[in-house]
Amino acid sequence: MKLDPPPHVVAPAAALESPEATAEQSLRPRVAEILEKVLHYNPSADVALVERAFVAAARAHAGQYRKSGEPYLVHPLGVTAVIADLKLDVPSLCAGLLHDCVEDTEMTVEQVAAGFSPAIAALVDGVTKLGRLPWNTREERQAENFRKMLVAMAEDIRVILIKLADRTDNMRTLGHVSEERQERTARETLEIYAPLANRLGIHWLRAELEDLAFRYLYPNEYRALIDALAASAEERRAYTAQVEGILRQLMSDNDLACEVCGRAKNLWGIYAKMRRTQRTLNDIHDVVAFRVVTHSIRDCYAALGVVHEHFTPIPGRFKDYVAMPKPNQYQSLHTSLIGPRGERLEVQIRTTDMQRVAEEGVAAHWVYKEGASLLSNDDQQKFAWLRQLVEFQRDLHDPAEFIDAVKIDLFSDEVYVFTPKGDVKALPAGATPIDFAFAIHTEVGLHCTGAKVNGHIVPLRYRLRNGDTVEIVTNPKQKPSKDWLKFCATARARAKIRHFIRRERRERGRALGWELLERALRAQGHSLSKLEKDGQLDQAAVSLHVGNRAEELLMQVGFGKVTPIQVVRTLLPETVVEEPPEPATNRLISIFRKARRRPAPSGIRVQGEDDVLVRFAQCCHPLPGDAIMGFITRGRGVTVHKLDCSKALDLDPERRIEVAWDSAAKVEHAVKINVHATDKPGLLAEMTRAFSEQGVNIAQANCRVTATGRAINTFHVQVAHLDHLKQVMRAIKKIKGVYSVDRL
Repeated sequence: MKLDPPPHVVAPAAALESPEATAEQSLRPRVAEILEKVLHYNPSADVALVERAFVAAARAHAGQYRKSGEPYLVHPLGVTAVIADLKLDVPSLCAGLLHDCVEDTEMTVEQVAAGFSPAIAALVDGVTKLGRLPWNTREERQAENFRKMLVAMAEDIRVILIKLADRTDNMRTLGHVSEERQERTARETLEIYAPLANRLGIHWLRAELEDLAFRYLYPNEYRALIDALAASAEERRAYTAQVEGILRQLMSDNDLACEVCGRAKNLWGIYAKMRRTQRTLNDIHDVVAFRVVTHSIRDCYAALGVVHEHFTPIPGRFKDYVAMPKPNQYQSLHTSLIGPRGERLEVQIRTTDMQRVAEEGVAAHWVYKEGASLLSNDDQQKFAWLRQLVEFQRDLHDPAEFIDAVKIDLFSDEVYVFTPKGDVKALPAGATPIDFAFAIHTEVGLHCTGAKVNGHIVPLRYRLRNGDTVEIVTNPKQKPSKDWLKFCATARARAKIRHFIRRERRERGRALGWELLERALRAQGHSLSKLEKDGQLDQAAVSLHVGNRAEELLMQVGFGKVTPIQVVRTLLPETVVEEPPEPATNRLISIFRKARRRPAPSGIRVQGEDDVLVRFAQCCHPLPGDAIMGFITRGRGVTVHKLDCSKALDLDPERRIEVAWDSAAKVEHAVKINVHATDKPGLLAEMTRAFSEQGVNIAQANCRVTATGRAINTFHVQVAHLDHLKQVMRAIKKIKGVYSVDRL
């Protein structure tokens, strides 16, 4: 079909002039291809609106070029082409064309809404990254970008579909950026975006993102696998044709109408299995998966019986995702058999509708009617995991913690367990009764005291298995333990436990602050309750720069950041506040000072003195730069904890003493660093060299390799202060092959 010229669109850039006009004209054939594809799956689509969006994007991006030297407009068109492959609607196509205008040009969200529609503007805003906000680290930027997308996609799932299209086009053209950026983008794609595509059930997109990430993360292994597959391609084609013929004949002999095909697994899937099983390609026999597509569920089970009758099934390798669909609504029967050459053979059996959902995922549920919602109420229930992601993101404020939690929930395999009433719950592999309890309800998780699995009492750290029936025992007096974080597997459970612990810590700090401040005010003849009622505590909080509410002031007093005397002097400026009599802690300090020779330098001053016996708490390992507090420990001097150390909050406040870092002291401090990396020759030498270049001595190192091929390295090192540690960690992170660096 021939398209009419687009109407004029008011854009925030001047009219197109050469060479920009030339770029627009040269790209019009691509626009026509996209629109032809759109009209094929949606004949009533408003293609004129898409044309208008193309012109607006061309004008907004005029003069901008990609790293490849191509006009920037090539990227929005590439994104829109992927959106068309996903068979999305016209607002999504327009948002794909305009998605970078708000971030990278002078165009605003308001202009998009006025020139097109509020719905398109909302999609563009949801996809737009927070590029103009000053985040301290790349991790914070990544976390906040993803946090914003989660909130937007909960309201309209098209946001993440457009973002996935954006990431796909960026990955297709990743060869034009630096190696460092290639690795960073590929790793983020493999750890977040490919799992998201999997969660949404879009198989082809997940496979492409994984293979593209594989190409840049492990280029040598990628090329080696390509060459090995090419060398055995002819043999594999012959084997595939043989098995397809056998399966077709079997189905025909049993009057089962179906389609049979064999398809090779994606490259990353093959490589991941080789690495997981420590086998070569020649030892991987299920590189090709065979698919039988029938017309009804009854025929699926009949076909399963036929293949089990003809081939020997492998025990424990049958999975029924028809009766128990995956969380992304994938349905199929999976079985592994002994094939015609004595090799393992994987067969997947599903209906035509199941096949469409398996390939297109959430896009298969699309509604094209104008003004209709993306998903029906039933479909929204099926994708309830989106709401759970949004729910726990509100409780996770630390960027690294948030991204790790997202990876855990997106990237893990599932186990299927039952409630006592027979309802099915899908949980990540490695989940425990704690995870199950929080999946039922937050209150069940918070008050969980024990669990029964298949009628037998099990420990809370028990790893659930497929088919387990789980019953949770609760007690209203039970509270979550910090130890639960060591073995729970879901981000939801972790977020709820951390939120409870932080809330309880704040409550303890507030109660302690009230007690200390009330005692100090009572000595001056004043009532803390009356001062709080009059709003004077709020004013004192502002004056002392600890917030604007009494609650925040009380917590800071409880945590030892503000002393009761400081608050009293702020509340009662006309009153002469006498210093309290020397507390027992001061007398103990004097005893320590007299009873022993001058201690070795610690880098800590205790109430201004630097000759007091000091030890650092092993629970939190404070470093210069950390906020700290001290406690008198009988027989061992003063123990220094980080201010936010949970164990320190349980210690007697009467034994607390003022401590501070001695900026003049040149003392090195022990700290543990955990490094997760790929297992490859020479990587340990590179890390050792990085430590040496940063002037860091390694006191101890512990290295091991997991079954998945990851190397976990724990280093005991000596650093001067917190900034020194951060500098060291940044240097290690830059090494190619390092996944993460954490302070323990």
